[in-house]
Amino acid sequence: MKKKKFTLEIPGNAKEILLHTCCAPCSSAIIECLMQHDIRPTIYYCNPNIYPLEEYNIRKNECSRYAQSLGLNIIDADYNHEAWRCTVQGLEGEPERGRCLQCFKMRLLDTARYAHENGFSVITTTLASSRWKSLEQINQAGRYAVENYPDVIWWDQNWRKGGLSERRIAIIKEYGFYNQQYCGCEFSMRKEESPSL
Repeated sequence: MKKKKFTLEIPGNAKEILLHTCCAPCSSAIIECLMQHDIRPTIYYCNPNIYPLEEYNIRKNECSRYAQSLGLNIIDADYNHEAWRCTVQGLEGEPERGRCLQCFKMRLLDTARYAHENGFSVITTTLASSRWKSLEQINQAGRYAVENYPDVIWWDQNWRKGGLSERRIAIIKEYGFYNQQYCGCEFSMRKEESPSL
């Protein structure tokens, strides 16, 4: 049986979108796919969860390198880790996914605000490419983010389909991307650093 071709259905047939990006490895195949469908993404790097600052800068620089190689614009949101810590206060001891919803809401709300202020009608996120993240939480956060911005649509695309995971691996090798070993926040880092049983 022939495999069905992967197609994208962009809300409102938008040709430009604001793509919230968490890192170059996660965004690479998504960006390529969008461009193959004649959609021009502007990359919005909003990740105040990433710790420490050096890690944030490494990931940002890799995103910038990829964007520049494709002639795309990348917006660097302010790094405010303290504001992020306030957002997830009380959830520090939660397991992975236990604090993620609050984190997603903060980052996607900022993405929606920027879209509203700069004329983008559609937002989506590369967070939806990771099998470690809950699509339900990501979409809940995305819908929450656009509630106060009627001119901005949340695009709930599942970026795990269409061979994008395999293509991602190929692009990581092609570009020699730094490929981080933890989600970004110090709490996920702590999990990685704990001794194996």
